[in-house]
Amino acid sequence: MFLGVVHRLDRPTSGIVIFAKTSKALIRLNKMLRDKTIDKTYWAVVKNHPKKEKDTLQHYLKKNPKNNKSTAYNTAINDSKHAVLHYKVLKKLDNYTLLEVDLETGRHHQIRVQLSSIGSIIKGDLKYGFNRSNKDGSIHLHARKITFTHPVNKEKTTVIAPLPKDPIWDACL
Repeated sequence: MFLGVVHRLDRPTSGIVIFAKTSKALIRLNKMLRDKTIDKTYWAVVKNHPKKEKDTLQHYLKKNPKNNKSTAYNTAINDSKHAVLHYKVLKKLDNYTLLEVDLETGRHHQIRVQLSSIGSIIKGDLKYGFNRSNKDGSIHLHARKITFTHPVNKEKTTVIAPLPKDPIWDACL
């Protein structure tokens, strides 16, 4: 049996991952990713409410393979990649804020580093500045929804992932 991974998630992130059951479907889905016709929506619980309720973030990200971390720059530097995401505030909790994030590009640790660069650090994300880890080692970043054209039947397909069982995520609903 064939099983192809179309995209991946950072290890501490929860949510949806697409797999292809045939090599032909994998080729088609990979093309959709390259052509940016797959829409991915994430939910992030952050410390520090962002200054704007809704915004587009554009940075140039450079990956450091030695520490598996990316850095965001406001202007292009050598070997950096342009990164764009859109966010909006969905809910203000007592100590945190729930953001909905739509990716325009898919870069290494993009959501994590871009939100951190505006001071809205994802809960539990020690790598990008949160002060303590979550007990289970996860971060509060969740691949919530993916919409794409099915590679075989050509129907528009939307998949929504349930949130992990957690008091903070429960408060977001």
